Amino acid sequence: MKILFLSIVSVVTLFLGLSNQWKKSDEIVPKQASLLWKIEGNGLKSPSYLFGTMHLIHKDFFYFPPELERIVKKSDILVMELAELPDQMGAMKYMALTDGSLMDYFDEKQADTLFRWAEENLKMNPEQFRMSFDKFKPIVVIQTALQMQFIGKTESYEMKLMEFAQEFNIEKKGLETIAEQFSFFDNLSKEQQTEMVMSGIRNEEYSAKMALEMQKMYKNQQIDSLYMYIQSEGGVLAEEQAAFLDNRNRNWIPQIKEVVKTKKAFIAVGAGHLGGENGVIRLLEKEGYTVTPVKI
Repeated sequence: MKILFLSIVSVVTLFLGLSNQWKKSDEIVPKQASLLWKIEGNGLKSPSYLFGTMHLIHKDFFYFPPELERIVKKSDILVMELAELPDQMGAMKYMALTDGSLMDYFDEKQADTLFRWAEENLKMNPEQFRMSFDKFKPIVVIQTALQMQFIGKTESYEMKLMEFAQEFNIEKKGLETIAEQFSFFDNLSKEQQTEMVMSGIRNEEYSAKMALEMQKMYKNQQIDSLYMYIQSEGGVLAEEQAAFLDNRNRNWIPQIKEVVKTKKAFIAVGAGHLGGENGVIRLLEKEGYTVTPVKI
């Protein structure tokens, strides 16, 4: 069984079924449609750039025009959520349970639903599923289900950016560690983790439809719409928005300020982090920077 580690927000927003009723919000969101934003002012000697990615995206919606390549290649440093994508073995210790079994999270009825899903999607009977997943955390089931929707059809912004960094000898910096990203799930209650798994596998078709809609918004560079879409999700994401989005954004700002002070930075984070009153764009503006959209 091969499980690739994906960034936290992609798992939550793409896998869980999203409500199609957007909730009203008075929060400020960027009015211009753009994935790329220039950071200037506040004493900076040269501009830096902020780019919104989608961590798991179908090839048809992958957008990386020549102008974007030019800006990346001229940067002094590449800043991403993770400096490197962890390899299978490196991520394994964070995926494994320290005690107990995966099935401890589910009652009998939930387990039956999970086994039916595994038979239909993974071609595993209950015994095979237990042998493969029993010692892993629920997040691994979520990862697996998400990847089943995209298998063989994806592009990766992170991989492409890392290739540029390697080829042009660009310094790399991570805003978080893999341990920190897994901790967001580890800090959820047992009931919340169970809810995330069951919500996803029971609404898989609807989740796929909503993921398609989000990718269309992304291709159209509608980060305000993406933000509102994420806001509309109920359940665990709504309960834990501070942990999944807001607090992370705030923690990134001091690091970004330090980097852009002396270097031309290309900062690439999930597009869901850009919009809203607590998004990276607004937080940088509150620090005195001028952040303007760049047409690409």
